[in-house]
Amino acid sequence: MTPANHQSPATNHQTPIRLYNTMSRKLEEFVPLIPGHVGFYSCGPTVYWYQHLGNMRAAVHFDIIKRMFMANGYEVNHVMNITDVGHLTSDADTGEDKMEKGAKRENKSVWEIAQTYMDAFLRDTDTLNIIRPTHLTRATDHIKQQIELIQKLEALGYTYEIPGEGIYYDTSKFSSYGNLGGQDISKLKAGARIDDTGKKNPTDFALWKFSPKDEKRQMEWDSPWGVGFPGWHIECSAMSMEYLGPHFDVHAGGQEHIKVHHTNEIAQSEPIVGKPWVNYWIHHEWLMSKEGKMSKSEGEVATVPDLVRRGYDPMAFRYLLLTGHYKSPIEFSWAALDAAAAGYKNIVRKVAGIIETVGANNHLPLQDIVFAEWHGKILGAVSDNLKTATALVYVQELLADDGADAATKIALFEFIDRLLGLQFTDRAQKLLAAENAPVPDEIQKLADDRNAAKAAKDWARADEIRAQIDAAGWAVMDGKDGVKITKK
Repeated sequence: MTPANHQSPATNHQTPIRLYNTMSRKLEEFVPLIPGHVGFYSCGPTVYWYQHLGNMRAAVHFDIIKRMFMANGYEVNHVMNITDVGHLTSDADTGEDKMEKGAKRENKSVWEIAQTYMDAFLRDTDTLNIIRPTHLTRATDHIKQQIELIQKLEALGYTYEIPGEGIYYDTSKFSSYGNLGGQDISKLKAGARIDDTGKKNPTDFALWKFSPKDEKRQMEWDSPWGVGFPGWHIECSAMSMEYLGPHFDVHAGGQEHIKVHHTNEIAQSEPIVGKPWVNYWIHHEWLMSKEGKMSKSEGEVATVPDLVRRGYDPMAFRYLLLTGHYKSPIEFSWAALDAAAAGYKNIVRKVAGIIETVGANNHLPLQDIVFAEWHGKILGAVSDNLKTATALVYVQELLADDGADAATKIALFEFIDRLLGLQFTDRAQKLLAAENAPVPDEIQKLADDRNAAKAAKDWARADEIRAQIDAAGWAVMDGKDGVKITKK
C-alpha cells in the first residue's frame, strides 16, 4: 500500500538491458525493433495433461522477462501458443499424437481434453501470479495460417512430399540450418531408419502430416495436399507472424527447444521473411528432480495444485525459482521448498512489521533519493540478464537499511512485487488481517480447553483440540508471551 496521496518518485526507465542471446552465444544489449515496444513470443504448453512444476518454471521465466520489460517502461506484446494438435510423442515426427493419446486415456474428445487442460494451465498461472499473455493462441484456431505458410515454402522450393506420410521441409536447402544450436548439418548422419521414412536428410521435419487411411482422427483438416494435420513446429512460426509481424524482438523457451523445435522454426520462417526473423533467443534451464529433468515421461510429478494441497503458499515455489538463475538448473525437492517457504515467510513477516509501523499515517512523504537508489539497484539486477537472485539479496538489504523509512520501504516493495510478482505486500496485509481478526467464542473456548489440557499434562487431548482449531481455519501458536490465535 503506497501511502495515499503520494505518487512514487519518478525513476529513469532507461536502465540498460542485457540478455544472453542463444544465437550469438553472448550477452547483448537489448535494442528494440520499435522504440518503446517489445514483440515477445514464448512457447506454451501442449494441453493433453496437467502441467508439472518443471513446465511452470518456464511460465515463471517468461513472466519475469515480461515484467522486466514493463518495469523499464516498455509496452509488451506477448504471444504464447497453446499446442492442442499435431504434437507427436517424438521430435522426429513419429509416435502417437499426444492429444489423441490424452483423449483415449480419458475416453473424451480431443476438444474436451484440450479445453480441460488449457483451463487447468491458466488456473496454475493465475495461482503463481503470472500475467496472462496479450494473445493466447491455439494451434487449432490457426490452421489456415499454417497452411498458407507451408504453401509459401512450397513455392520457394523448400518442401517435398513423402507419399502416405506428409509434406516435409528439406533442411539441405537452408544454409543456416543448425546455427542456433551450434550444429554442423553436414556432419549429422542419417539414422538407421532414414531410408524407411523416406526423408532426404535426417534433420528434415514434417510441415503437414497425412491422416492414416485406416484411421479417422478427431482433429484433421482439408489441405491442398490432402486431409491431415500440421506438424508441431509450423504453428509457432504461423502464429508469431500473425500477431507480431514478420520480425520481432524476443523468442523464449526451454533449452530442450534449441536443437530441434526452434531450429526448425527458424528454417521455415527465414526463407519467407528474411533474416533475422528474431533478434534475441532466450532459453532457460530445467527444473530437476533427483532423477534428472522433471518431465511427465519420468512418472509422477508434482503440480501447482499439489503444492496447495500440501499447504504451501504458491509464492514460496515462485520464490524458490527466483533464488536461482534461469540459465542454471534448479533441483526441486520438498526440503528445498521448505527452505524457500521459510525464507519467503520471513520477508513477509518483516514487510508486515513495516506496514504496522506506518499504520494510519498513510500519507507520509517518501524519500525520493532513497527510493530511486534502491529502485535502480533492484531493477538493474533484473535488467542485467534477469539476475533475480541478486535482486532478492538486495531485497534483504533493503529490509535492513535503517536509512530508508517505512513509507519508502512500502513503496519499494510495491515496485518489487510488480517486478518479481512475489506478492510480498499482499501476503503481509493478509497476515496482519489474520492476526487482528476477532477470535470467535467457540475457538477461544477450545483454546482455553487446550490450555487446561496442557496444564494437566494431557498432551493427547491438547493435540486433539489443536487439530479441531486447525480444522476450523484457525492457528494456535505457543510463544514466550503466551498463546496467540490467528486466522489461517
